[in-house]
Amino acid sequence: MGLELLLPVMILALIALMFFQSSKQRKAMKDLQEMQASLAVGDQVLTTSGLHATVVSVAEESLVLEIAPGVRTQWDRRVIREKLDPGTSPGSAAGTDGAGS
Repeated sequence: MGLELLLPVMILALIALMFFQSSKQRKAMKDLQEMQASLAVGDQVLTTSGLHATVVSVAEESLVLEIAPGVRTQWDRRVIREKLDPGTSPGSAAGTDGAGS
């Protein structure tokens, strides 16, 4: 009699896990879209391709990014993966400060 209940309980557990995972994913997507919508001139950003840049101008669907002094390119807003802290500069990832060398 216990085995007859095992399959329905396992199915319900699987459905619950799928629901919780999808709600986490929706929240992460919403947070990403809010960050992309809040981008402003002067923000330091990282694109999905790993490019560090500074936002120079903002349009409804696109951004102009300065990737080097005087080098500006136009990008879709959706390629921005994260907004970097003002103190973070390209190439200053943790562990690359040259200490110990």
